[in-house]
Amino acid sequence: MPIFVNNKDEIEFHLTNSSISYIINVLKNGQLGHLYFGKAIKNRESFSHLLSYRACVLAPTTYSDDMSFSLETISQEYPLNGGTDFREEALRIKSIDGSSTSVLVYKSYKIYEGKPPLRGLPSTWGEDNISTLEITLFDKVQEFEVVLSYHLFEKWDTIARSAKITNVGKNNLKIEKALSLSLDFPNSDYEMITFNGAWSRERHINSSPLHPGIQMIESLRGASSANHNPSFVLKDPLTDESCGNAYGISLIYSGNFEALVQVDSYNVARAQIGINTKTFEWNLSSGESFQTPEAIISFSDKGLSGLSQNFHKMVTNNIMNSKYRLSERPVLINNWEATYFDFDEEKLVQLATKAKDIGCELFVLDDGWFGKRNDDTSSLGDWFTNESKLPNGIAATAKAIRETGMKFGLWFEPEMCNEDSDLYREHKDWVIESPNRKKSFGRNQYVLDYSNRKVVDYIFDKMDKIIADTKLDYIKWDMNRNICEPFGSKLKANQQGEFFHRYILGVYDLYDRLTKKYPSILFESCASGGGRFDLGLMYYAPQAWASDDTDAIERLKIQYGTSLFYPLCSMGSHVSAIPNHQVGRKTSLKMRGDVALFGTFGYELDLNQFSDKELNEMREQIDFFKEHRLLLQYGTFHRLISPFEKNNNYVSWMVVSEDKKEAIFASYKILATPNPPLRKIKLKGLDNDTEYIINNRSYMGDELQNIGLSLEPEYSGSGDFDDESKNPGKDFGDFTSQLYTIRAK
Repeated sequence: MPIFVNNKDEIEFHLTNSSISYIINVLKNGQLGHLYFGKAIKNRESFSHLLSYRACVLAPTTYSDDMSFSLETISQEYPLNGGTDFREEALRIKSIDGSSTSVLVYKSYKIYEGKPPLRGLPSTWGEDNISTLEITLFDKVQEFEVVLSYHLFEKWDTIARSAKITNVGKNNLKIEKALSLSLDFPNSDYEMITFNGAWSRERHINSSPLHPGIQMIESLRGASSANHNPSFVLKDPLTDESCGNAYGISLIYSGNFEALVQVDSYNVARAQIGINTKTFEWNLSSGESFQTPEAIISFSDKGLSGLSQNFHKMVTNNIMNSKYRLSERPVLINNWEATYFDFDEEKLVQLATKAKDIGCELFVLDDGWFGKRNDDTSSLGDWFTNESKLPNGIAATAKAIRETGMKFGLWFEPEMCNEDSDLYREHKDWVIESPNRKKSFGRNQYVLDYSNRKVVDYIFDKMDKIIADTKLDYIKWDMNRNICEPFGSKLKANQQGEFFHRYILGVYDLYDRLTKKYPSILFESCASGGGRFDLGLMYYAPQAWASDDTDAIERLKIQYGTSLFYPLCSMGSHVSAIPNHQVGRKTSLKMRGDVALFGTFGYELDLNQFSDKELNEMREQIDFFKEHRLLLQYGTFHRLISPFEKNNNYVSWMVVSEDKKEAIFASYKILATPNPPLRKIKLKGLDNDTEYIINNRSYMGDELQNIGLSLEPEYSGSGDFDDESKNPGKDFGDFTSQLYTIRAK
């Protein structure tokens, strides 16, 4: 069991495997200190020599006879409000008398194999190769306990952390802040990488050096948001994709969050992540407990790609909780950009038949199949068949689609309703609004109050009936607006600070009930594209629509940034029509396909608008994807050239099989340049001593990784402009891609 308990007089806990070490100690005042997190070190009887104190003239101290023992300068495991630490706390609890000073003293510990689930929350799971440490702390004045849980995943070099707070006294308490993780670093010589953006440009990479004060990302929208992803990286300044130290932190949560790094006046960094404090309070009555979401931390000394690979394996093996987590995902066609709201059963069956002919396996009927829905102004919440379009019923349509040889899926937006809907007319009190205030309007819809159990039950019953009637294979779960006037109509005045968390617990409850009753359904989450692309929803839905922006060039940035934490099998990636509906750009079918291949893969376009030649090209794309599907979705991913580097005109990445006998390498060019040089890319992840075949040529692995692979030459301005056979430059024009299969001989 890789958790050691050392130094019986001053207890230390050492969580370690062959790659990482995490060391906690009990300070002399009984609180928990933090000694180390990083590359694995050998265990020894005591690490007390690693604990250092700094005497400061004006720093308040815990003891009158020890001027060096100040929490302001000591690394802590779960810092509190009050005492002698003026930095950001992880926990703040207010007593009935108004005091919010806490002192948590070590009480006991427990170590065991495996890990329990978190009640009502998505979390990591599994029994094998997981060791758990639970440390119980106690505040004797406020009379509450905190159990800090640490789960060491031996294979993936990651640790899951969370806190459970229990009121063991007679008086009520109020939690004002309860973060999932706080981690003190020895200095601040790091760069912070965050993943930011907006609708249609999600998870763009931003990197900046740490500086004094607080650097913070957050969401106050009721969802993790497209603006900031609940994940970040701290890396050494010289760390790149393949070399150097990098620390990753991510939250398994889909609601309001905060993630910050504070640098104090002594250049020490404190990293934290958890539920956003600005919109959170929780009443804790006697005997009640509150559980924080889990946070995941990982360390790699093999650069950003090494860190990403830790997270990718962790997500697919111990977060995704679906039969599809390691299974081949079907090639789908979605009717949205083909028909929008204008369809009937005949048109859908015709599209499905054509899609089946080119090799698609799943037909997804998007928005407009329910209520009286002909545009986005009506019927959200009315989950019954739109008989003006589908007079035979949705079950008959599902049957007709299946008779083409395709599986069948449906779009839902279960957290919303329109004002023009039966649901709203019958239950106006079910929408979120502040009393005596005008409701904000967004996308012609309102958000339902999922803090109200009756609302969740109602939506479950409606979806349950549709699922049973249609025998669904797939559900696309959309969420297209955020919460503006947070108020729970069934919550008491002193519970309104609980609203946002109770809302997301309601979302999880609906997901949990549906996925348990229908474990064979593939769920894909969506929130106007990537507005809720997080580990919380990935527990239930093993893939997420990465972005509404399906333009191949924009997707290079979106998918590249997403891959820092999330595996390829989680990224909903489709080939769509041109001009692209989000940016108006025209790219080749090849370029669109070569980008979308690195994800779940599918199409959303009107196949009736394409020539036989183009349909045959799609057929070839699908055949290629099916041949390499497990590799593309579950292979080891390596980023090679970033689209975020200044003035970079090229992007490249590759995926390698676990045994290193097969790989697929892709290179993308954005704009053509005059008289360009020949390009050679150094590959990664291969075996140096293996001979590989690429385009009928032989290369050794060490050659490909140290010398590089020469790419097809770009058009140089010479040769016959109109005759490609006479043009020595095969890579011609703007927006091009090159795809290479690599096989061991």
